[in-house]
Amino acid sequence: MRNVERLTSLKSELLDIFMSMEVVEHEQRSRTAAQRSLRARRGIELHEEFKQLSRDIAELPEDELDEMH
Repeated sequence: MRNVERLTSLKSELLDIFMSMEVVEHEQRSRTAAQRSLRARRGIELHEEFKQLSRDIAELPEDELDEMH
């Protein structure tokens, strides 16, 4: 009977370890996905900012562009 109790305890410990590992892996995947999403969103924002800047510059008269240099 003592061996059965030890085996049950060992199984329980192994299950706890496995579940902890699963939680850690899930958290890492979530953080990685959030970072990837943030980089993508920032890339899109930069792209839009550059497009707007190009449009703004294109609208300036030539003499204003010369004064800027």
